[in-house]
Amino acid sequence: MILKNEKIISYVFHPVLFATISALLYFIIQPHVLPKVFVYKILAVIFISTYIIPILFLFILKQRNSIDDFHLKTIKERKLPVLFFITITVLLAMRLIEIHVVNLLAYSFYGAALAMFMVFILFYFKIKTSLHTLAIGGLTGFLIVISYHYKIRLLILISALFILFGIVAYARLSLKAHSLKEIYLGYFIGVLSQFLMYYYIPLWFY
Repeated sequence: MILKNEKIISYVFHPVLFATISALLYFIIQPHVLPKVFVYKILAVIFISTYIIPILFLFILKQRNSIDDFHLKTIKERKLPVLFFITITVLLAMRLIEIHVVNLLAYSFYGAALAMFMVFILFYFKIKTSLHTLAIGGLTGFLIVISYHYKIRLLILISALFILFGIVAYARLSLKAHSLKEIYLGYFIGVLSQFLMYYYIPLWFY
């Protein structure tokens, strides 16, 4: 029963959901008034690009027996999906940066792409990183960036994410999906990548 609950936690907080969650929180928190149709269109594009398409891609890989399940347990299984997600995320970031109105959201997608690239590089050192905690770390870093950029207090929300990190980390450890090092490495990369892109992307584009 305990393991069943931990599997549910892993599915409910699957990494592919966090791009949409990040975008939704961004539009809720940011102080500017934006047309609802504009917001809905961006959310729809992000949801389709970062959830529907990757899930279909993983389903195809599973049908071809390239992966065992959607949790991508081995480094070999992770390489192609990670490259695929990096490509989608960079393309989304480039499109968002062209709009100008949602630059901070664009930076977060560049941050996500950087985090996934770092994960991919670590594959060649035989290091597997927790994508679950990477996603939570990325969202946490993004909320800290939003808080700093707009001078908005988000302590309660950030604290809630830290608690969520603990819950998901415990579930992944209990399922023996990751070691403690892989759990913390994912979280650290997720947070750090958001800070780096927030600082460096404006220097490159402006």
